[in-house]
Amino acid sequence: MRNIKNHHLYNVWNQVPVNYYQQGVKKNLFQYLWHTHKIKLAKHILSQLEFNNCLDVGCASGYMVSQIANIFPKTKYFGIDIYDKAIDYAKKTYPQINFKVATADKLPFKENTFDIILFYETIEHVENPEKCLKEIRRVLRKDGTLILTMDSGSLLFRLVWIVWENSKGKIWQGAHLHPFHHTQLEQLIQSSGFKIRKKIFSFFGMKVTFILSK
Repeated sequence: MRNIKNHHLYNVWNQVPVNYYQQGVKKNLFQYLWHTHKIKLAKHILSQLEFNNCLDVGCASGYMVSQIANIFPKTKYFGIDIYDKAIDYAKKTYPQINFKVATADKLPFKENTFDIILFYETIEHVENPEKCLKEIRRVLRKDGTLILTMDSGSLLFRLVWIVWENSKGKIWQGAHLHPFHHTQLEQLIQSSGFKIRKKIFSFFGMKVTFILSK
């Protein structure tokens, strides 16, 4: 794997505290509500599915997957992220979960491995979204489920993001490589070989969640 310090987003990640989602989110009401809602919806979706293992692609410091593990403790969990400092923190904080430094376009797992894959607010940050989706499809089991979430690209979100990037969210400037509108993302999902089982809008239409299968 290439040296992540050469990745053009490394400077963005390096200025974000590794425990941002564990502590930093609580310092801003909008961020707190956004991420709390994200996890609540994920738990609701997962409660309707049966699964023995789960992979979080772009897990950062492991906060989200750890929260899900608390609700569904019998499942085996894995998390990957390219940012080594976040993974080091995750390994120390959640030793019951398997964390690896890896990229979404080259996952270190065999074909048809996972029942559930989470791809939460990550696709907008990767260099090649289509390649990542096809790689995720490779490691997803034939009857497995991919849950993909990102902002919807709505006018309201774009306005909020402009304000956010130029105020309390300055550390995230330049982090969105692919500011998809949800219609563009839907086309990409389908061209990558996934079937859309459900499409959920939430948080005043600013967030979209796709429930997908092969």
